[in-house]
Amino acid sequence: MKVTQEKLPASQIGLEIEITPEITKQTYEQVIKNLASTANIPGFRKGKVPRPILLQRLGTTRIKAAALEELIQDGIEQAVKQEAIPAIGQPQLRSSFEDLIKNYEPGKPLTISAAVDVEPEVNLVQYTDLQAKAEEVKYEPERVDATLDKERQELATLIPVEGRAAQIGDIAVVDFKGSFARGEGEDETAELEPIPGAEATDFQVELQEDKFIPGFISGIVGMNPEETREIAAQFPDPYANEDLAGKAATFTVTLKELKEKELPEVNDDFAQEISDFETLEELRASLVEQYQKEADDKTKTNKQEALLTELLNHVEVDLPATMIEQEVDAMLTQTAMRLSQQGLDVRKLFTTDIIPQLRERSRPEAIERIKRSLSLREVGKRESIQVTPEEIATRVTELLEQYPEEQDVDEEKLRSIVENELLTEKIVDWLLEHSSVELVPEGSLNPIEEKEDAESDTDADAPQTEEETSEASTEVTEG
Repeated sequence: MKVTQEKLPASQIGLEIEITPEITKQTYEQVIKNLASTANIPGFRKGKVPRPILLQRLGTTRIKAAALEELIQDGIEQAVKQEAIPAIGQPQLRSSFEDLIKNYEPGKPLTISAAVDVEPEVNLVQYTDLQAKAEEVKYEPERVDATLDKERQELATLIPVEGRAAQIGDIAVVDFKGSFARGEGEDETAELEPIPGAEATDFQVELQEDKFIPGFISGIVGMNPEETREIAAQFPDPYANEDLAGKAATFTVTLKELKEKELPEVNDDFAQEISDFETLEELRASLVEQYQKEADDKTKTNKQEALLTELLNHVEVDLPATMIEQEVDAMLTQTAMRLSQQGLDVRKLFTTDIIPQLRERSRPEAIERIKRSLSLREVGKRESIQVTPEEIATRVTELLEQYPEEQDVDEEKLRSIVENELLTEKIVDWLLEHSSVELVPEGSLNPIEEKEDAESDTDADAPQTEEETSEASTEVTEG
């Protein structure tokens, strides 16, 4: 078999495959023989249909098409094997099938054009002396007190309040019903339109401004038990439910009960209650160490991300479609598994209408992930960075000891995953040693994104109506 190779874009190899006259005739005759033994033609027993009758009834074009399908499949497979091409994915026919049928004459040579995806060539223009900036995450001592205070709040005892009005910090038990506020010029006697889902009985809320939409908490402050009040409030904009964003509302609130928190003292007994430490000093020291390590780890992660992002500016690689589609498949599978573990019905989320949109939205990230992986692998190859069997065995043992409850562990697969992770760690550490990453204050590189994230977090703290909760869940799963 004569095969001519041609380099194509997107890491493809084009193949011109010339199939010999002997094979084109042999395949054609074999197809006729097979059809003769299976064709059901009135007046003839199976296997006894004369050749001229068979050709007349089935038609030459149909027989040629059947023979061509075999010739194409076998020809491409043999060509890839003969040329020792490291193909990935399924080969693609470049010739027009209709033209092949017209040109196909049994007993004469036949030329087929095909293409196969192969591993891309990675050209790292530069991977040492890279310059990047990363945000430094500093340890915040106040986090220790904030953590202790949070634990203290959770251990608080609620004491009924008598003889005074509600104030900030209290726990209020209320019934409420929300309606859209009346607009200018609307009939004052008309009944207000209720807000779907904005109704509750015996709703317990801490009187802190960030615990509900603006105006609701401040409206309760000053109320006495058994008192009912009309409270004006405003949904923030943006808001999780876009239909409510920026809308004015009126809540009819009845204060049924008022409680205040009695907080435990922060001492050694408190430390023993919330941890395995005997003293408050030991607990504080542990939290300091934990938060310092978290800050250091986040800073290191920021440095790694900044460096890898810069590395991609110096890589030239033409990715094959097969590789991109495989990565998209892997990403969607990971997302489906994660959502399934959260108790969501993946079949309802991943519908035939949604999947194409998800695939398209996933492509940019898939391409970046592949480029990162290939770039790191290329660095490891050029610098002969390897992981020893001893290092792999040590990490595998640590993981098995850390999760003894995991029974059905595929140790071979675990070793492969561990080897890949350890190799990636070594390569990234090597890159950090041979490049320069300038640390800058946290929030200085992406101040706009930081602000948007902060606003989003604030909105997320506010209780939502049933419809809003449902919509928010949809946004998360589709994102």
